Amino acid sequence: MNEPLKDLPLPERIRSRIVDNGNGLAMHVLEAGFETSGRPCIVLLHGFPELAYSWRKLMLPLADAGYRVIAPDQRGYGRTTGGDASYGTNDLDAFAFPNLVRDVLGLLSALGIGRVAAVVGHDFGSPVAAWCALIRPDVFAAVVMMSAPFAGPPTFAFGGASDDLPHEPAESPAAAMAHAVAGLATLTPPRKHYQWYYSGPQANDDMLRAPQGLAAFLRAYFHMKSADWSGNQTHPLKEMSAQELAQLPAYYVMQADRTMPETVAEHMPDAEHVARCAWLSDDELAIYASEYARTGFQGGLNWYRCGTDERFVAALRLWSGCTIDVPACFIAGSSDWGVYQRPGDVEQMRVRVCTRFRNVHLIEGAGHSVQQEQPKTVANRIVRFLRQESPDF
Repeated sequence: MNEPLKDLPLPERIRSRIVDNGNGLAMHVLEAGFETSGRPCIVLLHGFPELAYSWRKLMLPLADAGYRVIAPDQRGYGRTTGGDASYGTNDLDAFAFPNLVRDVLGLLSALGIGRVAAVVGHDFGSPVAAWCALIRPDVFAAVVMMSAPFAGPPTFAFGGASDDLPHEPAESPAAAMAHAVAGLATLTPPRKHYQWYYSGPQANDDMLRAPQGLAAFLRAYFHMKSADWSGNQTHPLKEMSAQELAQLPAYYVMQADRTMPETVAEHMPDAEHVARCAWLSDDELAIYASEYARTGFQGGLNWYRCGTDERFVAALRLWSGCTIDVPACFIAGSSDWGVYQRPGDVEQMRVRVCTRFRNVHLIEGAGHSVQQEQPKTVANRIVRFLRQESPDF
C-alpha cells in the first residue's frame, strides 16, 4: 500500500487539492485568491520538467491583484493521476494538444468556471495555452505565452498564402524542423535535437537514474537554462537549418552520443553559486527531485512524442489557417534561448497567428524559468496586459 503523500510546502494562502476533471484525471490543483467569490480567473499551465509548484512565486502576486489563480499538475505530471503515462501506452493520443485542452476545459467545468480572464502557459504549457485560446476563445478571454512562441497550426504541404491572411511560409514549420533535425547527424561532431531525444525510449531512464543523482541533474539542468549561466548569450537564428540549430546550447542541440544528464553535468554550479541562488533553493529543488523520483519523467516525455510524430502533427491540420483572435502577449527571459530555438516563430506569432497580439516582453535577469527567476516582473506584465484588455472583466 502506498504511503500518503506529504503536503507540499506552499506559501500561505495557496491551497492544494484534487479535482476530478471528467476527462479521466484526478487533477492536482494549486489555488490562490479562492477566498473571495466572483473573481476573474487566471489558469497557469506549466511545462517540462516542471510542476504546478513552478508557479508558487507568481500565484500570490496575481491573487493580490484581484484574480482567482488556478495551477494544475498537467497530464502525466506530479500528483495528477489517471490514464497510462508509460512509454508503452496504447493511448498516446491522450497527450496530444486537443486532449490537453480538454483536460483544462474539464477542470474548469468541474470548478464551475465558464470563462477565464486568461490562460497562461510556460514552456510546453505555452502551446497548450495557445491551443486553448485558438480552439475555445469563448472560454479563454486572453492568452499569455511564455518562453515558447506559438507559430500556429501546421499547414497542408500543398497550401500557399490565403487571400485573407498575411504570408504563410512556403514550407510548414514542422517539415522545415524535421529536415533541419535530420541534418544534425551529418555535422562534425554529430548532433541530435533534444525533442527527438526526449521522444525516444531511453530518456526517462537516463534522467531518472542520472549518474550524478536526480537532484544534482535537475540543479544543473535548471541552472544551465537560467540567466545564471553565462553561456546563454541569445540571438535570433537566420534560418531553420542544421548549421543554424547547432548554435543553440547543448541542452537543446546535444552531442549525438550524450544523454541529457551527461550534457548538463559539466555545467553544474558550485556550492557557493547554489547558496546564492535566490530563485531556486535546495529545499525548493528537493520538491522537484522528490516528485520526479516518485513519478518518473515519462508522462511529460509523452508530450514530446506527440510533437515529433507526423501522425499527431497531421491531426492538427484540422485547424490549418485558424488564428488566435483573443488578446495575446509573449513573455520570456532575455537570456532564454527558447525564444529563438525555432527560427521565425516569434514573427509568425506576432504577424500571422495572433490577430490581436500586443507585446513581446523580454525580461532582464531571467532565462528560461522566467516565472521563478523574476516573478514580480512577470506578474506585473500579466496584470498590466489584462487590465488594458479587459478592465471590466
